[in-house]
Amino acid sequence: MTTSQATSDVARVAAEPTAAASDAVTAFTADLYREIAAGAGESNVVCSPYSVAVALGMTVQGARGATERQMLDVLHAGDAASLASGLNGIDAALARRPREVAVAGEPDRVDLAAANALWVQDGVAWRPELLDVLAREFGAGLRTVDYRTQPEPARQAINAWVAERTRERIPQLIAPGLVDRETRLTLVNALWFKAPWRVPFEPYATRPQPFHRLDGSRVDAELMRAEVRAGYVAGAGWQAVVLGYAGEELAMSVVVPDAGRFADVERSAGTWLPRVLGAHAPERVALSLPRWTSRTGAELTEPLTRLGMPAAFDDDHADFTGFGGDEPLKIGAVVHEGFVAVDEAGTEAAAATAVMMVRAAGLPSPPPRTLVVDRPFLYVIHDVPTRTPLFVGRVLDPTVTA
Repeated sequence: MTTSQATSDVARVAAEPTAAASDAVTAFTADLYREIAAGAGESNVVCSPYSVAVALGMTVQGARGATERQMLDVLHAGDAASLASGLNGIDAALARRPREVAVAGEPDRVDLAAANALWVQDGVAWRPELLDVLAREFGAGLRTVDYRTQPEPARQAINAWVAERTRERIPQLIAPGLVDRETRLTLVNALWFKAPWRVPFEPYATRPQPFHRLDGSRVDAELMRAEVRAGYVAGAGWQAVVLGYAGEELAMSVVVPDAGRFADVERSAGTWLPRVLGAHAPERVALSLPRWTSRTGAELTEPLTRLGMPAAFDDDHADFTGFGGDEPLKIGAVVHEGFVAVDEAGTEAAAATAVMMVRAAGLPSPPPRTLVVDRPFLYVIHDVPTRTPLFVGRVLDPTVTA
């Protein structure tokens, strides 16, 4: 399908991350992860509430009235303008993370790429002020498609854009049927990350070891083993290790609940997440950690409604008049997909979110701590300087692949 692209004449503004923006993303991460995990049954989970926050952050720029207030409350933001500026600051910081690195004396690379786009119905006059905000704060261009007569080619074009920007890790974000003749615009965020560990695990040390699932059964999993120097933090019923990636600006925190405490700890992410994102003095940790690969897809209408933004999805109450256009709009669906693969060398993760809007009606060293991750655990991939969580998930069975 041939698409045309229009962009505002306003250039993207330089911005710096703020603690308020990172705190808002952290709080939303805890809220949304809890909802997604509750609906995932006994499956592994990976998601990026950060990606969802950016997609909704673009969408709320066109919301008005109660719709805007509900969305901002869910996003833990005071107003749409400060939210846009704050997310722009985080994105600007993340854009500085990619770099060439050396791991064990060999050249390697840290990659982190985010992109935003707005796909709109051709022939509709969208509000110029809105296009300026999306260009200035989100770097999002406007691509025109014809949902009214060619909804399937439009869906394929959006999916192709997402696949390209996630290095094919999210090849089909939007399922057939979700884009139809009632769709008028789709706001999309894509996020891709790949980095080597600061100190990689030696493959020869990886070996099978029993992993204890929640139901008490056991499965043999391939556990990587190493004595690492890493941040360590513990709380009521859990302990965590903070594993740095090369370059020291990105990390993964692995949060291991005590036996019998997984459900309690998972539900209390709002308590432990800010703690693991903080600065922690490195300690020696004898770590055993599974390799794993996970993929999770989710439709977020019900989770976001439960979190407190029902008006955005309601024919009678949705108010997105800030977008302009010639018809009333509501959010028809919010789809999200996450992917993660962790091995001895490092981590690759990807996520994408689409908001589809439709027509509405000094001393001697102590012995190392030992952390054997042989039971279900949680993890967070996060930016260290801004303390912003990028991906969050759980592993109930590392032998179940994507």
